[in-house]
Amino acid sequence: MTGFFAGRTLADLGTGLRSGTETATGLLARALESVDPSLNAYVTLDPDGAATAARRADEELASGTDRGPLHGIPVAVKDIIDVAGLPTRMGSAHFAGNIADRDAGVVTRLRTAGAVIVGKTGTHEFAYGGGGDVSADGPCRNPHDPARMSGGSSSGSAVAVAAGMVPFAIGTDTGGSVRIPASFCGISGFKPHFGAIPTDGVFPLSTSFDHVGVLAATPPDCRTAYRTLADLPERRDATSGGRAAWIEPYDIDPEVEQTVRALFPDAASEKVDLRTLRRIFAAIQDSEAYEVHAERVAEAPGLYQPPTLERLERAGRTPGWGYVRAVREREDLRAEVAGLLDRYDLLVLPTMAITAPPIGATVSDFGPLTPLLISLTCAWNVLGLPALSVPAGTVGGLPVGAQLVTRAGSEDLLFEAAERLTP
Repeated sequence: MTGFFAGRTLADLGTGLRSGTETATGLLARALESVDPSLNAYVTLDPDGAATAARRADEELASGTDRGPLHGIPVAVKDIIDVAGLPTRMGSAHFAGNIADRDAGVVTRLRTAGAVIVGKTGTHEFAYGGGGDVSADGPCRNPHDPARMSGGSSSGSAVAVAAGMVPFAIGTDTGGSVRIPASFCGISGFKPHFGAIPTDGVFPLSTSFDHVGVLAATPPDCRTAYRTLADLPERRDATSGGRAAWIEPYDIDPEVEQTVRALFPDAASEKVDLRTLRRIFAAIQDSEAYEVHAERVAEAPGLYQPPTLERLERAGRTPGWGYVRAVREREDLRAEVAGLLDRYDLLVLPTMAITAPPIGATVSDFGPLTPLLISLTCAWNVLGLPALSVPAGTVGGLPVGAQLVTRAGSEDLLFEAAERLTP
């Protein structure tokens, strides 16, 4: 099943709304008709609340009030983000009856922009994993092959966009959780610079690295949603030529590397110590994640999915000196990468080292999945830099993503470079 929004951009939908050929209530009806339960993208639908928002959007447009490019557009929201009156369960039995009493900051911005929230999408339990297949709500399934992982932890949001259920969705990204499922599902996913979109009302995983991000079919749609949610003026920065450096990946399927490298034939090869950045990421994230969960681990360990509990118990053994050292090392590498971005406009590399593995897999031909799934993405959370995953082709019939990274403030250059790619 391919949903109504497949191949429809935010710009096209906005034109239809403003010309009268589409209505927000009509788009909502299409979004609800497009839900494919077999893919398990949604954990909660809100047809009544969404209908009220859609009617308001139509009335406002009819009276001359236009809130911008998201006005009247259906959107899905990851289920670690609070939407007032709806469950926020984080994919865990720990929060089985939890109902949010207020909107998260990003949800407030969606409502202010006139977007219509269709429902909440599935997540890897507590956003603590890159597969999207460990959850009390069951695995989210990849539209390209339902037996394979969607990627996580913003799994349901990626599936909803990739299957055409909504034109864009909101996710979070702590070590790659927007970009991983974007790559596996063949869509675009953007993690802005740290702090660009508010995280209040988002259940924390690692406060040093947590970002709110967006998923959409195309880079321009990611850009539109990002600029609205970050409350930025609608403008484009001047391009400066798009000088790109190819960052050498590691532990990667050579076919994936070749597919992505072919998009950047003129990029100079450079090295960033991605292995050390992954080690820094693990030390800081594990310490911060365990702090959030310490009491639950002690008092009700049986409510966790077994892989999540195992990760948390391991995280609890991170030594304090390891955390302190990682924080110091992060600053050293931040300066090193800043120097690289003084010489280049963009850093480019694959988003993922592999294509989507089977649901339930724990290893691949290139190593254990838990570290492999974040091996090329987590560095940019450690450094807080904007990073965009865009479709780069296929390997064995499964999508592959290219990842573009830039300095904060140069996001428009990043989006323009992505638009010029032709996989």
